[in-house]
Amino acid sequence: MAGGHLHALYRHGSSPVHRAAPHLKVLATLGFVVAVVLTPKEQAWAFGLHLAVAVAALMAARIPAQFVAARLTVIVPFLLAAGTLPFLAAPPDNSWGLSVPGLWAAWNVAAKATLGTLASITLAATTEPSELIAGLERLRAPRIVTAILGFMIRYLDLVAAEMGRMRVAMRSRAYRPRWLGGASALGRGVGNLFLRSYERGERIHLAMMARGYSGSLPPAPPDAASVAPMATVAPAAAAWLVLAAALAAP
Repeated sequence: MAGGHLHALYRHGSSPVHRAAPHLKVLATLGFVVAVVLTPKEQAWAFGLHLAVAVAALMAARIPAQFVAARLTVIVPFLLAAGTLPFLAAPPDNSWGLSVPGLWAAWNVAAKATLGTLASITLAATTEPSELIAGLERLRAPRIVTAILGFMIRYLDLVAAEMGRMRVAMRSRAYRPRWLGGASALGRGVGNLFLRSYERGERIHLAMMARGYSGSLPPAPPDAASVAPMATVAPAAAAWLVLAAALAAP
């Protein structure tokens, strides 16, 4: 994967979070998410503190609110699904036809999904894909996994660009989908895209084998972080302190 290739989720910057070691950012994100998941749903104040930690990390990374809001839309389907739980979880407990356990379940899903997504946005927006893969390798992730991730990130954009060109070509030929009427043409387009992607993968694999590829990519260069490790993992440590307080609360 080319070093200059940046994913759409990444936002260029020079904040302390950007300069932190990638493997420590991965650990901090994972630790924060685990602490959030283990927090009892009844302790609403604990989720407020978790949110404060997540917002502080976003502010330290200097990520604009519009950038975050645009990427939070990915959880809208989960929030809509959670919104049905008060009506489906148990027999209604009040005249509004809502279930109290269902309300708690909806709150649990919405709060934890939002906090986990905020942590993921912070990680993705401050870590280049190549650095993220290097961080996973530093954490001793299997090389086959990191190689697959690297290829996926690199060629996902190529497949998306190919799909865009196919869409333009279909529209130039008067393709105007109308409900089920365009399903046949759309199916042929998807099949064509799959065949092109498969053939490209075969050509890339043969080219790599001709250049001495033995099943694993060269090791990534060592990290050159300028942020103290304790500062990087501070959000995860704060989340675990909140979790401990929430578990100890009556």
